[in-house]
Amino acid sequence: MSTYSNEHLLFLKKKKRERLLVIFVQLLILGIFFGIWELAARFELINTFLSSSPSKVIDTFINLLKSNDLFSHVMVTFKETLISFLIATILGIFFATLLWWNEFFAKVSDPYLTVLNSLPKVALGPLIIIWVGANTNSIIFMALMISLIVSIINVYNGFISTSTGYITLMRSLKATKLQIYCKLIIPANITNIINNLKINISMSLIGS
Repeated sequence: MSTYSNEHLLFLKKKKRERLLVIFVQLLILGIFFGIWELAARFELINTFLSSSPSKVIDTFINLLKSNDLFSHVMVTFKETLISFLIATILGIFFATLLWWNEFFAKVSDPYLTVLNSLPKVALGPLIIIWVGANTNSIIFMALMISLIVSIINVYNGFISTSTGYITLMRSLKATKLQIYCKLIIPANITNIINNLKINISMSLIGS
């Protein structure tokens, strides 16, 4: 015998139908997009040299799979993404901590962070290759440029958004700045840090 009421069962069925409908529409939009892309390539409405086509992408994927080159390329990209992700995460939290710890340093750094964040980093690719070299290091450096500043800004904004009431309370109890940081700032920003990790991984993939 079901422990749910009829109304609850109807509600669950409705939510399930909604989820299925959302997935169906998402897949439909994706199918239409690839269909239009393929047709535009077939009828030469787009330059396939620049935009390729779904069928050519599939053919390339199959050829790489047959030649056993696919996984080597995937592993290289994975390595570059992982290294840039870890460095950006560690440095992002480190510099965000410095900014939170020293208000004077934060005020001095603010315009520079804003300018660096607004730079068209992908457009700097040729310069990065000249500076670092046409190798894995340049790709990791590019990924770091894309993700690091965003990471610093996001984590720092989370730190300074922590409830001032709690900070005042801890100060009234004679807590040191280190204790406030370890026992309030970090625990209060766990969700923010996790969200920043999600952003970092996507940014690192873009850079790689």
